[in-house]
Amino acid sequence: MFYRLLSVVQRQRTSRGWQNWSSARSSASAAEAHSVALPAQAQVVICGGGIMGTSVAYHLSKLGWKDIVLLEQGRLAAGSTRFCAGIISTARHLSIEQKMADYSNRLYQQLEQETGIQTGVQIYDRTSVVHVMTKKGEVTGVETDKGQIECQYFVNCAGQWAYELGLSNEEPISIPLHACEHFYLLTRPLETPLQSNTPNIVDADGRIYIRNWQGGILSGGFEKTPKPIFTEGKNQLEIHNLQEDWDHFEPLLSSLLRRMPDLETLEIVKLVNCPETFTPDMRCIMGESPLVKGYYVLAGMNSAGLSFGGGAGRYLAEWMVDGYPSENVWELDLKRFGALQSSRTFLRHRVMEVMPLLYDLKVPRWDFQTGRQLRTSPLYDRLDAQGARWMEKHGFERPKYFVPPGKDLLALEQSKTFYKPDWFDIVESEVKCCKEAVCVIDMSSFTKFEITSTGDQALETLQYLFSNDLDVPVGHIVHTGMLNEGGGYENDCSIARLNKRSFFMISPTDQQVHCWAWLKKHMRLDSDLILEDVTWKYTALNLIGPRAVDVLSELSYAPITPDHFPSLFCKEMSVGYANGIRVMSMTHTGEPGFMLYIPIEYALHVYNEVMSVGQKYGIRNAGYYALRSLRIEKFFAFWGQDLNTLTTPLECGRESRVKLDKGVDFIGREALLQQRQNGVYKRLAMFVLDDHDTDLDLWPWWGEPIYRNGLYAGKTTSSAYSYTLERHVCLGFVHHFSENTGEEQVVTADFVNRGEYEIDIAGQRFQAKARLYPVASLYTHKRRKEDVELSDLHGK
Repeated sequence: MFYRLLSVVQRQRTSRGWQNWSSARSSASAAEAHSVALPAQAQVVICGGGIMGTSVAYHLSKLGWKDIVLLEQGRLAAGSTRFCAGIISTARHLSIEQKMADYSNRLYQQLEQETGIQTGVQIYDRTSVVHVMTKKGEVTGVETDKGQIECQYFVNCAGQWAYELGLSNEEPISIPLHACEHFYLLTRPLETPLQSNTPNIVDADGRIYIRNWQGGILSGGFEKTPKPIFTEGKNQLEIHNLQEDWDHFEPLLSSLLRRMPDLETLEIVKLVNCPETFTPDMRCIMGESPLVKGYYVLAGMNSAGLSFGGGAGRYLAEWMVDGYPSENVWELDLKRFGALQSSRTFLRHRVMEVMPLLYDLKVPRWDFQTGRQLRTSPLYDRLDAQGARWMEKHGFERPKYFVPPGKDLLALEQSKTFYKPDWFDIVESEVKCCKEAVCVIDMSSFTKFEITSTGDQALETLQYLFSNDLDVPVGHIVHTGMLNEGGGYENDCSIARLNKRSFFMISPTDQQVHCWAWLKKHMRLDSDLILEDVTWKYTALNLIGPRAVDVLSELSYAPITPDHFPSLFCKEMSVGYANGIRVMSMTHTGEPGFMLYIPIEYALHVYNEVMSVGQKYGIRNAGYYALRSLRIEKFFAFWGQDLNTLTTPLECGRESRVKLDKGVDFIGREALLQQRQNGVYKRLAMFVLDDHDTDLDLWPWWGEPIYRNGLYAGKTTSSAYSYTLERHVCLGFVHHFSENTGEEQVVTADFVNRGEYEIDIAGQRFQAKARLYPVASLYTHKRRKEDVELSDLHGK
């Protein structure tokens, strides 16, 4: 498949008298002949002559870019592409991965017939990139071992060399991936040779895959004890077959023989051992660097390069040409990582866990076990001693729930199920305490920025970047979206106005790199605006419940009544002995309470005081599972799962967070005006399951198909059990697909309300009631302004 793609990329050379490349050997010789002199400049330089680099070049050319140079340090396809096992799988865990694989599969078949595409792509092998040149945070050129090339864009498709190449730049770029040895064996043909249409076999229990290879068998797998390599950064220009290790391969060979005993008599040709790169979260890496404009990355395929090659190259090319891809690719975006995930020790340990997981069953809400306790709040040890069980987000440890004394801790830690989980009763008690008394949740992982200026530029910049009106009185909090040109959410956040020229911004945990990059990208270079990441400066405690006001009143000796401290208000207060605590009257759940942003040196003191005073009011610790249940039953969507770059405020009932007439233009305004006129093609709805048995039936976790009047209408984006309704609640988008053409049509509120709905959970459909607003019976107290406007910012 690689060479079919490569031949199309090279087709323009045929018109110049070059022979069409039809094999690996002729491809290499032709490129070598052309590698004598490099051009002085190009629009795009791509580093890496494997399937990823050629796919990007192909799709950029197809989108109309002509001045493209592709560099390969060895021979073309001399890296991991050379040893590809040749399996294309479209069965993927993530929707975006499935779309990439589907497109790749179609593309490879299409390339056999495709003709007449003029590319302007120039390929040079035996040419090594030394480093990428930058000026004022932008790509200006590439220095190679054969000279310099000026360029506007650089694409790092260097595979297992991508990590070192990123660090070699004038401004180092973090690309977290690590290579492991990957094994597969080849046999001579069977007595009755296998045919080309013999289906591939994946034996997940045995951790192996099997396919036809020239009438014989190609079989490899993903062992439980992988072997990381190149930890010191030393590897070869070209990937050769590494040393055989039959002892290491023995468990996979045993699995093969158990699955197909007759193969024991087959003659083995060789055991192939080649490097393959893996990432910290089992998802590939693509997108623009947050540090250098024009520097793009496509790498870390986790042994799925052939499946993803076409789709990944397409989306990255669209990103470069149009400014954004045609699908939401946040789950693959380079900016989901920070520099903290690039430690060689972290990567070595993490990929040893990642590689075996490729064939393991993925249960809901599982957590990586390696690379943990990397980022912790000052309260970590105190909470851990009180029974906290932990989850990780963007390297930050966050409490899931708290195990009461006497519970079987081991059973809870090993709870792996798609059914009712062991922590059900624990979370129920935490939710009940949030509604009837007071709970405290450590939410220090929130991303926190301060934006200040000497003049009015802070306000002017934020007014341009955000959809809501931020020209509010000092002390007020505004919930708003940071939108792109299409009106989609780049971020969903809360902003407090500290004074006329200073703002405090709170965003989801995994927005730390992405939001910073977006803000810096749109700030004027000559601006006096100061943007500071203060995430590490503040510990955040969420006091939730009707008795939160009593606890805070005793600790502050200040009036906390609604008249003195209205909803969505921020003021600095003393809490206990500590000064300068930023207290906000919101909880991200719709329940009454306060967020306390505490200078980190005061964190332990304030927490101790809160817990001490709160004893008389029934205070207890709670975790993110309780928070998730509370926010979903209040119909609060969050960014990264319910909301993404292709979701607009008008599609999810957030018109109140958009001020189209605030007197200044903002990014996405024109798109929203047009959408308001034309109508929306999807609407976020809340689904309450009717005939679902919580104790016996499989649970909805998210991603389940939604059926309206028996026809597919979308899928769920998040779900949780509502302890108030005693029902499962799902959030998801309703679409209106034409029965004749399948094209999407406008979705109105009436269309949503008139439908009869079912949620498909593992093949079984359950009746559900769809709502565009929260269920009225959920509220046990008078609805506050926060109930309508707040959303959860913490991530999934």
